[in-house]
Amino acid sequence: MSSILTNNGAMVALQTLKGINSSLSKTQTEISTGKSVSSAKDNSAVWAISKVMESDVKGFKAISDSLALGESTVAVARQASETVTDLLTQMKGKIVAAQEGNVDRVKINADVSALKDQITSVVSAAQFNGLNLIDGNTASADVLSSLDRDSGGNVTASNITVTGQDLAIGGYSAKAAFTGSDGLAADNDDAFGFSLDGTGGTDDDGTIVIVDPTYAAGDKISLTIGEQEVSYTITADDIASTSVEDIIAVNLKSAIEATDAEVSVDYNIANAGTLVITNTGTESVAISGQFQNAGAGGLGTMAAIDVSTQAGAASALGTIETLIDTAIDAASAFGSVQGRIETQADFISQLTDSLKAGIGSLVDADMEETSARLQALQVQQQLGVQSLSIANQAPQSIMSLFR
Repeated sequence: MSSILTNNGAMVALQTLKGINSSLSKTQTEISTGKSVSSAKDNSAVWAISKVMESDVKGFKAISDSLALGESTVAVARQASETVTDLLTQMKGKIVAAQEGNVDRVKINADVSALKDQITSVVSAAQFNGLNLIDGNTASADVLSSLDRDSGGNVTASNITVTGQDLAIGGYSAKAAFTGSDGLAADNDDAFGFSLDGTGGTDDDGTIVIVDPTYAAGDKISLTIGEQEVSYTITADDIASTSVEDIIAVNLKSAIEATDAEVSVDYNIANAGTLVITNTGTESVAISGQFQNAGAGGLGTMAAIDVSTQAGAASALGTIETLIDTAIDAASAFGSVQGRIETQADFISQLTDSLKAGIGSLVDADMEETSARLQALQVQQQLGVQSLSIANQAPQSIMSLFR
């Protein structure tokens, strides 16, 4: 029916125009923000998921910074360990040169002392942001590596643990552990060195005497037989026994026999702490020993190296091999963990990019589609205004008939 009091056409046109304006406003918001879901009222579920993921992205950016800091710290320690290894290798060359009888050992010993000072300098300087991983004062350090979210929404932090390496120089305190042994290198009897001829030679056996200079738990006796290294660390139970020197000797004998060294080891309980080593091979072999106290740093026995005498040069051969092995092990450990940190950093970077892409697929607007929709709604708005104008004109024409 037609009515001069109620303009149904105008009401329909007005409601249509309101719908168009609402859609136009939403589309213009998407154009200006670049997001199809910019607030919780647009889509509360999707908005909540996107915000959780955005918080994770922020967290992973902080983790990337932590990994960068950790990688730099480990890289400094690795480089320092490699440098110490190179310096110790140079020192070995000097020690080998000192084995020759017709050399100036005093000058060679001065070169060795200079290398000791340089190693001390390297170890002291190997810190990043105050953290030194090779001076023996840091047991371990944790590098934040990940945030793990389970299905229940609980978040836990994961770390990469970097184990500190002890390349400290100080803390060495000599004890007369080898008094009575062949080839004693120093007055304090803390090291020895001698060479055995091949089988049938004029000097194919030698004597090592282990004595008790009042050991402490953690003190260590190391022996080098050719290229083989063995050691024994004294325990509190050993110290409490009636004959600690015999315990040390027996354990060293077993350790030597477990190697491939071509020697025989004789132990007689009647001679406390005494080992007689005989060369069973055809080639000569160098035998040396070094005491290391429990409080010494990883390179502490470097202080005992003195090549100014023949005996000192002989004992230094075994000591330097142990020191080089210690430095190599430290560099290898740091290299391994640095590689792991680098791998984790690459993964976190890729994961962050994936999270950003995932968030974008949830809330980002398709700008081509939105732009086309904006143009269409603008045309619809113009037509809606015209429709409302036409609907409002019709009743006015009817009303003029009553004038």
